[in-house]
Amino acid sequence: MEAIDPQFGTVTLLLMAAGAVAVLLFLIMKVKLHAFVSLVLVSVLTAVVVGFSPGDIPDVLMYGFADTIGSVALLVAFGVMLGRLLEVTGGAQTLADTLIGRFGEKRAPMALGVASLLFGFPIFFDAGLVIFVPIVLTVARRFGGSLLYYALPAAGAFAAMHAIVPPHPGPVAAANLIGANVGLTLLVGIPIAVVAWYVGVLLVSRFLGARVDVSLPDVIFGEVEDGKGGKDGEEPDWRAPSFGTVLMLLLIPLVLISINTVLSTLVESGVLDEGQDWVDYLSLIGITPVALMITVIVAILVLGRPNASMATVSRIVDQALGPVCAIILITGAGGMFGGVLELSGIGDALTESLSDLGISLILQAFIIATLLRVAQGSATVALTTTGGLIASAVAEADLSDFKLTLLVVVIAAGATVLSHVNDSGFWLVSRLFGMDEKTTLKTWTVLETTLGLSVFVIASLLWLVA
Repeated sequence: MEAIDPQFGTVTLLLMAAGAVAVLLFLIMKVKLHAFVSLVLVSVLTAVVVGFSPGDIPDVLMYGFADTIGSVALLVAFGVMLGRLLEVTGGAQTLADTLIGRFGEKRAPMALGVASLLFGFPIFFDAGLVIFVPIVLTVARRFGGSLLYYALPAAGAFAAMHAIVPPHPGPVAAANLIGANVGLTLLVGIPIAVVAWYVGVLLVSRFLGARVDVSLPDVIFGEVEDGKGGKDGEEPDWRAPSFGTVLMLLLIPLVLISINTVLSTLVESGVLDEGQDWVDYLSLIGITPVALMITVIVAILVLGRPNASMATVSRIVDQALGPVCAIILITGAGGMFGGVLELSGIGDALTESLSDLGISLILQAFIIATLLRVAQGSATVALTTTGGLIASAVAEADLSDFKLTLLVVVIAAGATVLSHVNDSGFWLVSRLFGMDEKTTLKTWTVLETTLGLSVFVIASLLWLVA
C-alpha cells in the first residue's frame, strides 16, 4: 500500500504518534491488558485518528501485520523446532561446552557475540536470533546470573550486522540511493560494526546484566516429557551429537542463505542474467524460511531418528510450537502498529520538514534517520527513506567514495537507535528472552541506542580525518 497524503502537519502527526505510544504503554504496563490486544486496539485507534477512511482501515491494519507475520511466523516456528531438537538431544549443550572450553567462562558472552557477528553477515536479524536462542539459553543456564549477560551480546551482534553491513537490504538500498559503492560499504561497514558492537553492545551488556536480572524463559526449554516416546512408551536414550554435527547443522542455513545472497547480488550487478532456471532454483533453497526448513529436516534425520521413533521426534517438535504462538502474534501486531504509522504519512511529513535543516550533511542524515526510526519503527524503512531524502544534497556535495560510504553508515546508525514498541524486533527480543515491556525498554532499547551512537561516533571521527 501507498502512504496517504499527510492529513495533518508534521508536529501534529508526531504528537499523535507519541500519544499512541503512550496509550499503548499505559494499557500494557498499567492496565495489564494483553500486549496483542493492546497493539491491535491502539493500531485501530491510531488509524482512525490520523485520517484513514473507515473502509480502508482493515487493509491498513493488514499491511503491517501480514508483512511481519508472514516472515516471522515461519522463521520462529522452524527456529524453535531446531532449538528444541538441539536442546533435547544435547546438541546445544555440546556446542556450549565447546565454546566455553575454547574461550573460557569469562569470555562466554564474547564468544556468543563473535559467533553471532559471523552468522549475522548473510542472515537477517530475526532469523539469526531465533537460531541462536537455544545456544544462548544453554550457556546462560550453565553459568547462571542474568540472561542479559549472554543474550544481549548475541542479539546486538545480529542487529549491528543487519543495520550496517551489505548485503542486508537497508544499507544496500541507502547506498544505491546516494550513489555509494556497495562493495566499499561492505569493507568499511564490517570493522565499524565490530568496533561499535564491542563498545556499544558487549561493554554495555555487562553493565545492564549487573543491574537487571532476567531469568531463563521456557520458550525453548519448556517441559519435555522426560524423553518419553510415543504411545508404545518408548524412552529414547539420547546420545549427545558431536560438535562437528552441531556445527554442520548451524552452517546449513548460513551456506544456503549465502548462496541466495551471492546470486541475488550477481544478478543485480548484471554479472548473471536474470531468469535463468539454475539461478532461480539455487536462490529458492537459499530463501530464509526454506533454508531453515531444510535445516530442521536434516536435524530430524541426524539428531532425532538415530535415537527415537519419528512419532517421538514429531511430538518433541510439536511441543515447541505451542509456547511461540504468542511471540508470533505479538510480533505481528507490533508490525501492524508500525505499519499504521508508516502509512499515515508521517514519513512524508518529516521528509518535507527536514529537507533543509541547514546543518552538516552527516549530522542531518543521522537526525533524519533517527526521527524516522522513532516515528515508524522499521530500521529498513528509515534507511531507505533517509537515503532518498538526502540524495540530491549528496549529489551537490560531490563527496568522495569513502565519505559516501560513511554517510550510509551514519544513516544506519540513526536507523538503529531507540527501538521501541512500534518495532517488531522489539517484541521479538522481548518474547524470545521472556522480558516484559518495561524491562525490554530498559535493556534492549538502551542497547540499540548505545550501538547506534557508537556507530555514529566512529563514522563521524573517520569523516573528520577523511
